[in-house]
Amino acid sequence: TRVRSSAASDVYKRQGVDGAYIGRDLFGGAFAYDPWELYRAGRITSPNALVIGQIGRGKSALVKSYLWRQLVFGRQAWVVDPKGEYGNLAIACGVTPIRLVPGGRVRLNPLDPPGGDPGDAQRRRTELLASLAAAALGRPLLPRERAAADLAIAAIGEQSVPLTIPAVVQALLQPGMSAARVLHTDEWTLAADGREVALELRRLVEGDLKGMFDGETTPGLDLTAPLVVLDLSAFFSSSALGILMTCATAWLQAAFASGDQVRRIVVVDEAWAVLSDLAIGRWLRASAKLSRAHGVATMVVVHRLSDLTAAGDQGSEQVRLARGLLADVETRIVYGQPPSEVDAARELLGLSDTEAGLLPRLPRGVALWKVGMRTLLVEHRLSPSEAAIVDTDARMTAGGTMHP
Repeated sequence: TRVRSSAASDVYKRQGVDGAYIGRDLFGGAFAYDPWELYRAGRITSPNALVIGQIGRGKSALVKSYLWRQLVFGRQAWVVDPKGEYGNLAIACGVTPIRLVPGGRVRLNPLDPPGGDPGDAQRRRTELLASLAAAALGRPLLPRERAAADLAIAAIGEQSVPLTIPAVVQALLQPGMSAARVLHTDEWTLAADGREVALELRRLVEGDLKGMFDGETTPGLDLTAPLVVLDLSAFFSSSALGILMTCATAWLQAAFASGDQVRRIVVVDEAWAVLSDLAIGRWLRASAKLSRAHGVATMVVVHRLSDLTAAGDQGSEQVRLARGLLADVETRIVYGQPPSEVDAARELLGLSDTEAGLLPRLPRGVALWKVGMRTLLVEHRLSPSEAAIVDTDARMTAGGTMHP
C-alpha cells in the first residue's frame, strides 16, 4: 500500500515523497499521500487536510481506507464520530468505540491537563472553557464573565484538586474572598458576574448531558490502541452536538504533547457542527495550528464549502474564520459538488475556472486534490478486503485492484 519514489509513478517521482496508496492519478501513474513525508520534503508547511464531498461521492470511503492503510506504517488514528459510522473500521482494528451517552459508564474530562509548558497548558484550558461557555450562551462572554471564569480556574488550581467542569461551576457560583479581591469587588458581585456562565455549564453537569464530561476521566481508557473512536451518535440530532464534539476533541488533544513520537491522524467528521459556532470555531482553528508541533495531522470533513461559511453574513467574523481555516490547510480534497457550490470553490480554494468547472462533473470516487502548489485528479481505489470497512453508501462503483 505504499508507493516509493522509485516506483513507476511520474507524480511521485516529481514530488519525491513516500506515502500510503490512495489510487490512480487520472493523468498517469499511482497516487500516494502522507502529510509527514510531504512536510519533510518541503512540499507543504501544514499537515492538516480538508475533505469536502456530497453524500455518496466517496469521501467517507476515502477517509476510512486512508486511516486503515496508514496503520500499517505505525500511524495512529483518533476519530470524533458524530454519526457512529466508524464501527466497522474499529472492528477491523480489534478495538471497541468509546460510546458516550448520558449517564453512561464513560466520562471524559475535557479539562484534563495537556502536556508541555504548564503556563501554556493553563492558557489553553482557559480558552477552551471560555469557548464552551460562549457557545452555550450563544454570545461572546462579557469581560466580567471572562474574568469570573479565569478566577474560578485559578482558585481550583490553588486547591490542588482536579480541574473539572463541576468544580468550575461550583467555583463560579461560590467564589472565595481572595478571588473577589483580585478584581477589587466582593464575593456576591463576583458570583453575579459568573452566574450565567455557571448555569449554562451546569447543563454538562446536572442537565440532559449529565454523565459524559462532568468528572474525571474514566480510568483504563486505552489511548495507545491503533484506532480510538469517540462515538457521539446519540447526540447527532442534538443542538448540543457542537459543544460535545468540542469536549471530545479537547480530551484527545490533552494527550498530544505526550512526547511519544507517534504520528497521529485526528478526524473531525461532520465538522459543520463545530464550525457553526464562532467561539468554538476559533478554538478549533487555534488547536489545528498546534498540530505541527505535536506531530498531529487533523482531517476536517464537511459536505459543502458553504458549510464553512454559512455561520455568518458575508464579511462577518464567522466567514473570516472559515477563510482562515482554509488558508491554514494545504491539502484540500474535493469530491463532487453541485453547481451552486462552484463559485464558492473557485474563490475559497483558489481554483482556476477549469478546475472549478470540473466539480459538478466528477464521478463517484474521483476527487480534485490540491496538495501544496500541485493539483491532481485522483480516482480512489478500494480492495475487496476493504469493502467491509467502509459503509455501503460510501462504496465506489468501480472496484479497485490494490491489495493491502
